[in-house]
Amino acid sequence: MRLDKYISSCTTLSRNEVKKVIKKGVLVNNILIKSPNFKVNEDDKVQVDGEILEYRKYIYIMLNKEKNVVSATQDARDKAVIDYLSDKDKILATFPVGRLDKDTEGLILLTNNGDLAHNLLSPKKNIDKKYYVEVDGQLNSSIVDLFLQGVHIGDYKCKSSKLEIIFSSEEKSKAFITISEGKFHQIKRMMKAVNLNVIYLKRLTIGNLVLDENLKLGEYRYLTKEEIEKIQNK
Repeated sequence: MRLDKYISSCTTLSRNEVKKVIKKGVLVNNILIKSPNFKVNEDDKVQVDGEILEYRKYIYIMLNKEKNVVSATQDARDKAVIDYLSDKDKILATFPVGRLDKDTEGLILLTNNGDLAHNLLSPKKNIDKKYYVEVDGQLNSSIVDLFLQGVHIGDYKCKSSKLEIIFSSEEKSKAFITISEGKFHQIKRMMKAVNLNVIYLKRLTIGNLVLDENLKLGEYRYLTKEEIEKIQNK
């Protein structure tokens, strides 16, 4: 990889700024280099103004999405999940894996690894996603059984889903629901099919990836090495 490309991928510097930095001199494995064409490897030690750069081919980010934020790289009207990221984290063309409804909170995975995203989104993989849901009426064992068998939303029969009731009353119920699909507004439509309305929804897991309970709404962090291995091996 060319030195100028390496520096661009690790910093928010413009092309002209990168040229100026290299012209002044950059340390590569403690050797002063002034050529933008100089070839470097991913594991080389590159220093700019005394700072060692960290090269990352792929980036993996866990975000706790707020309501009224869209799962997109950009949006003309609303805040997009990418808007949470610092300039440093945006430079690697990061994008959200799949979508989460605008009014739904919770776990979003951001990456620039297209192959991983494809695998996680493939219908053949049947990746489970777990949500916490609140509805405006009573959940019961009959609904649990119906969801397990596969409830119809319009002309489509959903795959089997797991509903775990936490609390239930005539006015309001709370539950966990695990689905392996990602149809448009799926959980809301499933609840509507049993005459209930979703009043709160939050995604907690994507496959083996679990939302960090220490992340406040709107906060994000890099995935740990162990978390990356889990989603890659799914």
